Amino acid sequence: MKRNIMLDVKNMNVYYGNIYAIKDVGFQVNQGEIVTLIGANGAGKSTILKTISGLLHSKTGSISFLEQEISAAQPHNIVKQGLAHVPEGRRVFARMSVTENLEMGSYTQSGGVGEGMADVFARFPRLKERQKQLAGTLSGGEQQMLAMGRALMSKPKLLMLDEPSMGLAPLLVEQIFEIIQELNQGGTTILLVEQNARMALSIAHRGYVLETGKIIAGASAQELLGDDTVKKAYLGG
Repeated sequence: MKRNIMLDVKNMNVYYGNIYAIKDVGFQVNQGEIVTLIGANGAGKSTILKTISGLLHSKTGSISFLEQEISAAQPHNIVKQGLAHVPEGRRVFARMSVTENLEMGSYTQSGGVGEGMADVFARFPRLKERQKQLAGTLSGGEQQMLAMGRALMSKPKLLMLDEPSMGLAPLLVEQIFEIIQELNQGGTTILLVEQNARMALSIAHRGYVLETGKIIAGASAQELLGDDTVKKAYLGG
C-alpha cells in the first residue's frame, strides 16, 4: 500500500553559532506512522524537532508538511496547519491551572474548547481529577500528560514528542507509551524522539539513528531492533 508522505525533510543544516549541529539531514514521516529518532544525548534529536516546528531555522533545504513548505513559517502558523510539538522537559505553565494550560493549547481552534477538553480528560482521567490544580504542583508524570493534552487541544495531524519518558518511573513510562500507541491507532501520526531506544522501537513503524548531527541509519523498527550495531550502541546488548 502506498502511503502519503506527511512530513518531508530535505537537506537540513542547522548551526548554533559556530557549532554545526545538524548535517544534511533528510527523512520522511508517512501518514499514520510512528517514526522514531534515536541517538545519544547531544546527537541533535531535539534540534531537529525545534527546526521542524519553526523555533530554529535550517540554512538550506526544505521542510514540507502536508505538501506545504513550512521552513520559513512562524511556529503558531505551523501549529495551525496541524503540527504540534511537545517539548523536552514538558514546559507546562506552572502558575496556571490544568484547565488553563489546556485552554492555551486550543488557541488555534475557533469555537468552544469543550469537546477537546472532554477528549483530553477521557484520555487522561488524572488530569480531570486535578483540573483546578496549579500545573507546577503536579508530579512529573502528570505534567507529561498535561503537556501531551495541551498539544492535543490543537487537534494535530502530526504530533512530535521530545523525550516523553524522561525522568518518569517505569510504570508511568509504560502508560505514556500505551497512550502514544492509542493516539496513533486513533489516526494521529507521531514523530517520537526518545532516549529509551528499545521502548521507542517497540512501538514505532520505522526509525532513524542519529549520530553527531547526521542520520547514519534508517530502517523499519524491527530491522533496527535486530541490528547488531544498533543493539551495541543504543539497546544495551
